[in-house]
Parts: sequence; C-alpha cells; structure tokens
Amino acid sequence: MGIFLFRGEKVEITLIIEDQKISLPLGTRAGEVLPKDPQIIGAKFNGEIIDLQTPLTEDGELIPLTPQDPEALVLVRHSAAHVLAQAVKETFPTAKLAIGPATEQGFYYDFDYERPFTPEDLAVLEKRMKQIIKKRIPIVREEIPKEEAFKLFSQLGESYKTELLEEIPDQTVSIYRQGDFVDLCRGPHVPHTGWIKAFKLLWVAGAYWRGDEKNPMLWRIYGTAYFNKDLLKDHLNRLEEAKRRDHRRLGQELDLFSIAEDVGPGLILWHPKGALVRKIIEDFWKEEHLKAGYELVITPHIARRHLWKISGHLDFYAENMFAPMNIDEVEYQLKPMNCPFHILIYKNRRRSYRELPIRWCELGTVYRYERSGVLHGLMRVRGFTQDDAHIFCREDQLEEEIYKCLDLTVYFLSVFGFKEYQIFLSTRPEKYVGSEEIWEKAEGALKKALESKGLPYEIDPGEGVFYGPKIDIKIKDVLERFWQCSTIQVDFNLPERFDMTYVGEDNRPHRPIMIHRALLGSLERFFGVLIEHYAGAFPLWLAPVQVRVLTVADRHIAYGQKVSEKLLTNGIRAENDFRGEKLGYKIREAQLQKIPYMVIIGDQEVEKNMITVRSRKGENLPNITIEEFLTRLQKEISSKHID
Repeated sequence: MGIFLFRGEKVEITLIIEDQKISLPLGTRAGEVLPKDPQIIGAKFNGEIIDLQTPLTEDGELIPLTPQDPEALVLVRHSAAHVLAQAVKETFPTAKLAIGPATEQGFYYDFDYERPFTPEDLAVLEKRMKQIIKKRIPIVREEIPKEEAFKLFSQLGESYKTELLEEIPDQTVSIYRQGDFVDLCRGPHVPHTGWIKAFKLLWVAGAYWRGDEKNPMLWRIYGTAYFNKDLLKDHLNRLEEAKRRDHRRLGQELDLFSIAEDVGPGLILWHPKGALVRKIIEDFWKEEHLKAGYELVITPHIARRHLWKISGHLDFYAENMFAPMNIDEVEYQLKPMNCPFHILIYKNRRRSYRELPIRWCELGTVYRYERSGVLHGLMRVRGFTQDDAHIFCREDQLEEEIYKCLDLTVYFLSVFGFKEYQIFLSTRPEKYVGSEEIWEKAEGALKKALESKGLPYEIDPGEGVFYGPKIDIKIKDVLERFWQCSTIQVDFNLPERFDMTYVGEDNRPHRPIMIHRALLGSLERFFGVLIEHYAGAFPLWLAPVQVRVLTVADRHIAYGQKVSEKLLTNGIRAENDFRGEKLGYKIREAQLQKIPYMVIIGDQEVEKNMITVRSRKGENLPNITIEEFLTRLQKEISSKHID
C-alpha cells in the first residue's frame, strides 16, 4: 500500500488501493490521509519514520506502519522514553529532563538529578510506567512558536530544553504532551501510551551532557520496548548472553588484555595470550596481503604538525587529535592516520604509469582523542592498530582495484567466521575538500563496483570522510549485532593536496587516484568482536593454547612430557597440567580457559602408547596415537575450521 503526494496549490493525494484522488491542503496530518485502520500507528514518509500527527508539507511517498513492521519499533521505543520521563518527573519532581531518543536496541533518557538512580528506583519507575501505560494517555503533538516553547520550558525549570531551543534555527517547534507531561520533541510517537505492550528498564549509567566531560554529569536510564512480551523476552535473553560474552570480562578471565589506570584510559595492554592471538592474526594478514600483490611498509608514530595541515586533518579532524608536543622548538603530532606517510613514501621518487597500481599495507598504530564517556574496552580506544592499506592507481584501474578490495574483504571476513554483513555507501558530508564533480566521480566508482559485484547496499548520506566517499561494511555476529569494521574509500583530494604525480605514457605528469582501505578496521576492535562472537572459545587456528596435556597421577608425568614435546615440536601450542589435583578439577579449569582440546594421560594410555582426547565441548574422541592426533590437528588448523 502506498500513498503519493504531488504538491500544487494544494496537496493532491492518490490512494493506490482505491485508485482515487483526494485533494487536501498542505500541512494535512498523516493520520488524516491514511485509511482508518486501528492497527496503523505511524508511517514512513520519504523513508523517514513519522507519526500520525506529523504534517505533510512536501511531495513524496507515504507508507502506513503497523506493529508488524520492524520500523514501527522506533515509535514504541521513543514513546517509552517519554513515559519513562513522565514517571521520573512524577516520582522525582526535582529531576531535570535532558534528551531521550529511541536506539537500535531500545531507548534511554538522560536526567539531571542529585544522585544516581538505583536498581530500587528502577523498580519503582517501572511500576509507575505501567500505570501510565494502562491509562492509554493520548500522546499529542503541538506546533508552537519557538518563543512560546522557550517561555514554557523556562517556567518548568527545564534548562536543558531551553539550551536546545536556543540552537534550533526554525521559528516553530514541536512539543508532545501526554496528560500533564510535556516535552520538546520532533517525534515520532505512537497515538497513545497503551501501545507500549512490553518494556523493561535495564540499567543506569553516567553520561556527560552532550558527551563532553566539561559539562554536568547526567544519569542515563536505559530500557527497551516491544509490541509483545515474547519479543521482549527474546531480547532480554540476548542481553544475558551478551553479558556472558562481554569481551571485558572474558579478557580478564582468559588473561588476554587489560587497561591500567596508570597507563591511561583507552590504551590497551596486550597480555601474552592476547598478544599471541594478535600475532596469529597479523601473520595471516601479512601473508594474504603479499599474495594479493601488496607490499609492506612501516611508518613512525609521530610527525611534524605541518604534515597534518597539508593533509587537511587540522582543518577537519582536529577535535579527534591529541595536543601537539614540542620537540626542538618544532611542533610534532601523534598520528591519527597513516595515509600522509604512505603518500610521502610515494613521493620519495619519480613514479611511472607502468608502476601503477602500487599497493602498500601497514599494521600502523594511530592515536585519536576519544572522550572518556565513550571509551569501551577494546571497542572504543585512544590508541589502536589499523590494518591499513593505500592503493595508488590510474583512473582506468580504479574499478578493478575496488573489485579486488571487495573480494579480499569478503575473503578475510569469511575466514574469521563472518558470513553476513550490511554494506553502506557513505556520501559527501557537510564539511569536505575538493569539488562536487570529483566527489560525484568517486561515489559513482564505488556504486558501480558494488552493483557489478551484486552486493546489496544502502546509501548513508553525508557519512563520508572529509576527503572522499566510502564503502562501510558492518559484520553480523552470533548475537545478530552489527559491528563496523571494513571500509574502502576513494580519494581524489589528498593526491591533489600533496601534489602527487606519475609520468604517463605521453611522458607528461598525471594525478594518481588513492584508495584507502581497511579490512578488519582496527586490531583492537576486531579482537573484541572476535572474543564476543566466539565467547572466548576461539577456533583452533586462533586459540592461544590449542591443547592442554593433563595427567591423572605423578607416575604419568614422564609420558605426558613426551606427548607435550611432540606437540610443541610439530607447531602445536600446547601446555601442561601435571599438578596433583583431581582430574575432574583440571578438566574443568581447561574448559573454563576455552582450550580446544585436552589430552588425558593415565595408566591405559601409558601402557598402550596412546592418548585420550577430550574437546572443550565435553566430547571424548576414541583413543588414538599422538601421530593420528597431530594429523587431525594440522588438518583442522590448515582449513581454519570453525566449530
């Protein structure tokens, strides 16, 4: 079902179902146009979710939404945030309102209150929310002059709302009322509170106003909402599973990494086991890049600040860069990117068209300032290693190089166990360098590559980087969460800014095109995703310890040592547990450490020169020789088999 609007002096509405034309004035609300179906609770207008009270002021497509439509979750979650805010104001009248949006997984609302909210507070608020929901209070949209809204929220003492109003350029704003509660909001919302069929308040966290630690600390209450209890139950079960898989907890339990206060937030200390997994990933990455025609480069961690002026980072990225340091009365900068260094390697000598494409890759550690409030384990850090690469090519080579980047990306993700992903084409942002013509050419090249490969994608308007558009790939983990990792960016601008050239077949200088690309994103973030995806139980080829040899008694140690040495000399990462503990206890410890295989040595194994093998899942393999076990291990490792 679709409704199309064509604006003349009036809005002409064509109902596709009935093939009728009905003329209505501009500003007609969506609910007045849609069929009178009680299940219709909102709409999509030109791809944007709106509620039934939103006025229609331009041409476009209008599609009704019911609770069966996944997009309708935005309506119920945003409305649940308002119900939470009403419950807080009624229970804690001195609390001030900040913001309360719907999110991909639920909703939150930020409050300025004299103390953090407790779990007991959440229980009280849930009870009050249920009372509000039961009353089926209409959620009413009003369009009022900004001055009137400013006066209203000033009288209510809502200083955060007045601050937001000061920054709104429009002279008319929308507010929403539900009973005595009122909020500054653009919507959308369900028609009444009774549509919130199932919800849960989850936890409380501190959050600086607008994410800036210079601003007041607010208390953010997180929650989620669905149209039925079964979906809510499934979501809560996924949250519990996510807690079990939390990479920060597993990182400590499995002794993989840590973050020390004395070092600083957002800076990772890789422990031996974590560093070993990282080495395995790095070795695989380097081998596959060499096979794919890349060359390895290594660049410094700092450079003169002037370099970042040439690149444009100081103009467009300064808020994400650390403060400069003074060395020999010259300002230096921790690098936020590797690309200017690769450009300077290119410019070190004259280049010919015959050399192109040049593909250089680097596991380069960069440093970016992230506010403390957004730092999160390995997922959001201040120092991280990009699996970076830059390709310098001619215009006639561009499409083929993008194809190869896409193929290599898909291959890498599949090897690590990620077969599903979302692809976005991010277009020109508000602040950018270069001409619109260059941007259109770059966006067209990326679009053509995706379509030629038959890869479905969505446009992500305005989310390109300042120097060029990009393809972003978000991988889907076992909990059906999406993580941003891979990116491919076409850049016509930095070659211009750095005056990069090559000598063409006509013996004249030409400008190369630059492709920036990362397959895994950053090693820190990707490692965090891997930990949670596998719940710390890495596939055999990635496991820091692949086999643990367990003895039943001291008399079995000599044979156990022989087995262990055989494994080690054949490249298997093995360790021993020859302690005098009970076998069941040692098996349990190995399972908690997520070790793929345990070799158990007792009287029978010593007598028959065999071994008993147990998997971390609790499966016992038939007794085999150490040679047979090695063959099995090596086959599983070489195939990079995933359980």
